[in-house]
Parts: sequence; C-alpha cells; structure tokens
Amino acid sequence: MAERPYTATAITQHTLWAALTGEIPPMALPATPIAHAALDSRDVRQGDLFVALVGANTDGHAYLGAALANGAQAIIAEEHGRAAARAAGAAIVDCTRGRWAISAELPQEYQPGAPIAYIVDESVQALQKVGAFQRAHRTDPALRVIGITGSVGKTSTKELTANVMRRRFVTHASPGNLNSEQGLPLALLGLNHSHQRTVLEMGMYGLGEIDRLCLLARPHVGIVTNVGPSHLSRLGTIERIAEAKSELVRALPDADSGGVAILNWDDERVRAMASLTGARIIRYGLTPDADLWVDEIQGMGMEGIRFRFHYRRPNSQKVDSIHVKIPLLGRHSVHTALCAAAAGLAEGLGWEEIVPGLQAQAGQLRLVAVRGINGSTIIDDTYNASPVSTIAALNLLADIEPKAHGRRVAVLGDMRELGSYEDEAHKIVGRRAADVVELLITVGRLGSAIADEARGAGFAPEMVHSLASHEEAVDLLRQIIHADDLVLVKGSRAVGMDTIVAEITVDAAGTEMGGDAQEHQVAGAG
Repeated sequence: MAERPYTATAITQHTLWAALTGEIPPMALPATPIAHAALDSRDVRQGDLFVALVGANTDGHAYLGAALANGAQAIIAEEHGRAAARAAGAAIVDCTRGRWAISAELPQEYQPGAPIAYIVDESVQALQKVGAFQRAHRTDPALRVIGITGSVGKTSTKELTANVMRRRFVTHASPGNLNSEQGLPLALLGLNHSHQRTVLEMGMYGLGEIDRLCLLARPHVGIVTNVGPSHLSRLGTIERIAEAKSELVRALPDADSGGVAILNWDDERVRAMASLTGARIIRYGLTPDADLWVDEIQGMGMEGIRFRFHYRRPNSQKVDSIHVKIPLLGRHSVHTALCAAAAGLAEGLGWEEIVPGLQAQAGQLRLVAVRGINGSTIIDDTYNASPVSTIAALNLLADIEPKAHGRRVAVLGDMRELGSYEDEAHKIVGRRAADVVELLITVGRLGSAIADEARGAGFAPEMVHSLASHEEAVDLLRQIIHADDLVLVKGSRAVGMDTIVAEITVDAAGTEMGGDAQEHQVAGAG
C-alpha cells in the first residue's frame, strides 16, 4: 500500500495563525492543539490539520468537506477551496497576499473551538511557512539539526543516527521518509522545546530543492551518503545529481559556528564536496585515509555484521579502535553504521554511547527479515530500488546460507528514474542475480530486462519468471515457495513490491498477513 503522509504535530491554532498571517493571534482564538497533520482527507481524525494540495492526478480541495466531516480542526487551502470550506462549516481566515493592506481577523460568527480554514495563495508554500515557523520559534535555541542526503541509504542512516543521538539527547527524527518540499515541513511540525537534536532526511528531484529544505530546517550537521544514478532521468547527469546533493554541504555554518560535514570518503563525488564548505569535515569510509574507517568486516547472515572501527581524533595521531557487532543485514550496512557513528562523534558522544545506539533495533530500517509463507524467510527491501542498493541486497543474499534444502530466491521489480542508464542498470542487476539465486522472479516492464539478461548469462530458463504485475507474482510465489527458502523482495513500491511482501508474510501464529492491495493517490505526492 502506498504511504500517505500523516504525522503527529506539536503545533496549535496559534502557531497556524502566527505563521500564516504574520500577526499575534486574537484573544478570541483558543490555542487549540493540532494533533496530527494529513495530506489525505481519509486519514483525518478529530483535531487534525488537513492541507489541501493540488497534485498531478488529484486536487485535495475536492475533499475539504470530507476532511471537516472527519473532524479537522484546521484547513490550509487555496482560493478555489474557500466556498467549499465555508459551506462545510469552517470559519474563513484570509491569508492571501491580497489582504495584506488590512489585518487578518476572525469572522464575527466564529465560535471558539470551531474549525478554521486558512485561505492561502499556495498550499505547499503555506505548509513550508508553518514548518519553518515551528523550527525557528517553537524550539530550544540550542537545538542542533542533522540533515542527511544521498542517492541511497538516507532513511536507514536517519533511523540509525537518531538511535545513536537518543543515547544522550532528547531526539526528534523525521517520520518515515518525509524528505521532500512537502514532507520535510510536515516533519518539522513535530518539533517542540524539549528536543535537543533532530535528524532530518532531505531528498530532491531537482537542483535547488535541498537549498530550499535547508532554509526551512537550518542544519548544523550535514551527512552525504553517496551520489548515484537515482533521479538521473530528472537531472540528466551524475554531475548534476552531485551538485544537487552538495547543496546541503554548502548550506552548513562554518566550523567556528558549529558546522560539521560528514562525507563518504569512498565516493569521489562526495569527497569533492569537502572544498565547498567552511564546516568541520569528518571523513568516513573503508580507507585509512578517512578520519573514521572500518576493517575486518564479517557478514554474519541473519545475525548482522561484525567489524572494527578506527577513529583518528582531530589534531592527533592517536587512533581509537573498537570491535562491534550490530544487527544490520548486509555488508553495505557498514556505511550506514559509519554515518551514525560519525554523527555521534561530531556531537560529542563516546563509544560507550555510540555502540549501544548502533545495536538498538530501529523501527524503520529499510532492510528487514520477516517470516514468510510455507516456512520461508522474506527479506523485505521494498521502499525503492537503485542499481547500487539492488546489487547490495543481492550481495547480502549471497552471504546468507539457506537452511536445509532452502533456496535463494529473488523477486525483483522495476528500478525507476534512471534515464539513459536504465537499460544498462537492469542488465547489471540481471547478471548479478544469475550468479546468486536459484530462482528469479521479475515484475514489471523494466524488470523483464533483468530476466532477459539473467537468461543470457546462462541462468536456467525454467527458473526465471518474468511477470507483468505484483498480483501474478503473489499467485506464483504461493505455489512455488518451499520451507527454508530465503526470498529477497526488492523494487519500487510503484510496481507493488511492498504488496508482494504483505501478501506472503505470516504473523507469529503463522497466519498470512495479507492486506489491502489497493494503492491510493496522495494529493500532491511526487
């Protein structure tokens, strides 16, 4: 099922009034707490904020009445939603540019506690105003913001970094993957005065987007995981992707003001970003040229990975070394651990705090193993897919030895937004799959290129199934999965790969989880 942004907030009606009108809230307006913020009217509950967005396929303004009927306490809507909001019983507050000659005011008929519709010129910009206001005026001035970007691994890095920060600080982290020009301001709504650190994921679809996110979040620490071909179809070249990712590094304060750039020294395009900032640089990677590096990496299958950290302290030749074992799947997770450890060191934590933070299970780490049908084990990596992350997932599968007569099975879907690299990327994955698995199932038009390449590499044709839809994949898997099979499911949710996992997963009692396979369009989601 597609995710619909719905997040808890720390804002009130006073926050919305001050952020959107620029004025002190009137005495008649109670500081009613806003429980959650939603972009989909179906998610709205009593006391929530509904933000009506105009999307490519859906206009949220068509659902203002439904949101208010579900209990919305506040609405952000554009001019063409004014009449519908009023008809549904909301008090109208004009926040458009056209009213700036006069003060904003509550309508005379307003009753305390009644829902309010804030009419704005552009809903996304209004949401950003509220998020920026909460960040600037409703948090402790000592709050430090850690921003994370990269082509692969942002969400896992965010979750693990937040785990480490929680060992000492009251820590906020952006829920799920709220990392866009709509998602990040939603995440900021959850900040309050108690937070000492926040860890925020920053995504991008084009040049300038991370710049705008940094204006909202004002990061002190920036982590860049890597630069790869994700979104190549939008930006055209890897160099432009690197330029877009570097906007986080450029936005950091200098070292004297507490700025820290944490850079992947194994990625030449990320290394080049060191020259773009006056912030302190912490270099991490697999090379002793870095400030923080690892060696002696040992994959332990489903138990995680073991390795040794080395850290060269600033202005010193002294190197700290420590062996650790963490419950992350796959050797590629070493870089995730390096990022989180580097952030901990940047913020003054000791190894006695960092290591337990790395070992704590984070709820939203991407790659997870769950019980599957017929006694199988499902490795779920279905949020999204790039060539780098798909090869890494296949490498993990290669590292794990199935029990008894189990097989290595890969269910692979389309990799999107790769532009001119699309054909070659799917061929590379097909060749690696042919080396690793005993059974290959592909889903989608692009997935079929993986199957074709695997056959061309000598993989037995009868063990390759190229399917058009996730429904076909579920039907086939129910027939052919055996006890002890290890089943990797990897690919974009756009082709329903998450639905496959939901349909072939069982709970602790052995009951199939199943689930609603329908996907819902979120207004404005992109």
